[in-house]
Amino acid sequence: MDKNINRIAALDWMRGVVMVLMALDHASAFFNLGRVANDTIVTHMVGSSFIAEQFFTRWVTHLCAPTFVFLTGTAMALSIVQRREKGMDSKAIDRDLLIRGAFIALLDIVVFSFLSGKLYLQVLYAIGISMMMMALLYRLGKCVLLISALTLLFGGEAFTVLFWQPQGEVPLWLALTFAPWFSESFTVLYPVIPWLAIMMLGWVFGDWLTTRKKSAWSVARVLLMGSLLALACFLLVRGFNGYGNMLLYREDHSLIQWLHVSKYPPSISYISLEVGLMAIMLATMLWLQPKISIRPYGPILVFGQTALFFYLAHFPVLAMLTLFLERAGLGQAYLAAIITLAGALPGLLSLSRLEMALSRQYPAVCLKGVSARIS
Repeated sequence: MDKNINRIAALDWMRGVVMVLMALDHASAFFNLGRVANDTIVTHMVGSSFIAEQFFTRWVTHLCAPTFVFLTGTAMALSIVQRREKGMDSKAIDRDLLIRGAFIALLDIVVFSFLSGKLYLQVLYAIGISMMMMALLYRLGKCVLLISALTLLFGGEAFTVLFWQPQGEVPLWLALTFAPWFSESFTVLYPVIPWLAIMMLGWVFGDWLTTRKKSAWSVARVLLMGSLLALACFLLVRGFNGYGNMLLYREDHSLIQWLHVSKYPPSISYISLEVGLMAIMLATMLWLQPKISIRPYGPILVFGQTALFFYLAHFPVLAMLTLFLERAGLGQAYLAAIITLAGALPGLLSLSRLEMALSRQYPAVCLKGVSARIS
């Protein structure tokens, strides 16, 4: 294993950026009266118009879930190599992945569902179940995983539309696996299979990081090549305006319509666009990393290193802000996001310092943490 990947700040920066965007999206849900979230054919009305600033505030946050799921796969691949180097056997590694995945999934299934008053499955459900499945799948090797991921991503729509009627009833098995479902009794925003495919891609990337030869292409160059392929796929799929858009078709040639892609469920156009953009950003950060001084407790780095804790902590902060802020325009959402980020940072800094101190004293224990931190 290349010792240079022992700490890749760029991966934490990338995750920190999407945590900031996530805070903005959730602040918008709490405080923005004009919030736009019609990124699914289930709720979009064909012919409806968009207010540009509302649309783009929502659109920039589309980067969050694919990036976080992809990097979770990358982190898992890197951590398994580290654990093997520390002498952990395969059964212990698999057990740890299953426990971590179950814990993360249960946060949605139990905690957030209880707070919502109904079964409400979001991104933690998809991440947790995918992690549990990866405990079995990672032995297939990166070539088989890559082919399987691409098959699921490119063939998923053909399978989904065989059973899915966007305005009709969705069977529970389909809602849990391929298609979203919105109702008063239960809601599934993140059916697991498309997100598992993205995690598999992240795993392949992480596994390649641990085995690549130093004389081979640089990581940034591979990411840039991957981004070009992904963005070319987006342009083709969105341009032909047929298969690959999960029935959410482009209605004209405006920029908004090109970018108005289906997130629920994730379409080929959505995934290729967001993964392509993520790859460009990550390549840029990897290029910058050796050229700048890395602040151990810089805000973006800390948000990325404590992503799960930040995800759990920012909801109570937003809820408390409702005592002081009313729902208003888009500016109120940006204000709430800034306050949330500033309010959460001191606690996350303390947590990060504690985690680093524990990792020095008890490295074997800290490898089993649930923060999905890349180390």
